[in-house]
Amino acid sequence: MLWTSDKVLDLLLYALVSYFLGQLLSCLDLLGFWSAFSVAWLVSSGASLYLASVEISPAKKAVLVTGCDSGFGHAVALQLDKMGFRVFAGCLQADAGGQGAKVLREKGSDRLQVIQLDITSSDQISKAVDYVRKTLPDDEVFWGLVNNAGIAIKGAAEWVPLEIYRKVAEVNVFGLIAMTKAYLPLIRESRGRVVNVTSVSGCMGVRICSPYISSKYAVEGFSDCLRLEMKQFGVNVCVVEPGSHVVATQILTKELLDRQADEIWKSMDEETRSAYGEEAFRKSYEAFKDHGESDIQPVVDAVTEALIHKHPRARYCSANWPYRVMLFVSRHLPEWVFDAFYN
Repeated sequence: MLWTSDKVLDLLLYALVSYFLGQLLSCLDLLGFWSAFSVAWLVSSGASLYLASVEISPAKKAVLVTGCDSGFGHAVALQLDKMGFRVFAGCLQADAGGQGAKVLREKGSDRLQVIQLDITSSDQISKAVDYVRKTLPDDEVFWGLVNNAGIAIKGAAEWVPLEIYRKVAEVNVFGLIAMTKAYLPLIRESRGRVVNVTSVSGCMGVRICSPYISSKYAVEGFSDCLRLEMKQFGVNVCVVEPGSHVVATQILTKELLDRQADEIWKSMDEETRSAYGEEAFRKSYEAFKDHGESDIQPVVDAVTEALIHKHPRARYCSANWPYRVMLFVSRHLPEWVFDAFYN
């Protein structure tokens, strides 16, 4: 069992509930506070940790991971392969000699198979499904789909052309939905898993990020609906919410950010340029360079847990504690508090 911040928060929650229960029983003279608190906390936390420790075996199970050229997907594919899963690693540049696909072929076992997969192409999705069906041995099941592929484009709502919003949504939302619909028959048959990698940004707004964040909000909503719809089939739908890993995943390099800024500035009309000013505009993009955590292992572990837990969580938050505090303020305190601290 991996020790994660999700489990820490669970134990703190059970401690808080046990505290109030102990106070109540003590006030009613039914049981001493410390006795009631200790028993309630030990039982609830013990049960929670036990359920989190029960895992399924990776043997005879196959998983497809999208976006394996680099970042989370690349690392997840290698980790699942080492654990014993049969891994289908979907790479955008598999047929074009991409470096990520090459490394996967070199480092992976015979069970890891790299496939060409652009999730915005219905033709490539269909070919990938056919390949999985034909390749999967008769004694194995297709256990899980990890929807990890995505793109990030920065910019304020007034700056970004509508076609860029459509471009981001085509990958992050409609590509994910297309992949899910294509593989649900196989997943229903195995009573397996759908794991959608979103972001803590899919739960709260941040300045200069609306194209990306709006797409992640959409995936959060889609995942919630799908989770409820799949319960009758014994299929679990999980969401993994990373923090910022711009540097580690290279989803936004310095060169890419400069290119995005240039393209968006050129697309803006003179009135909008004048209202914001080029200096402030450029600074907003500079803030994202060298941003985020360098260690992606917590994200990789969260995806792994979503696949192997017998009783998986609906959400695995792999963000660091500053992001968790930010998320708590966003979800549970008045909006003006969040705006004052994080604007």
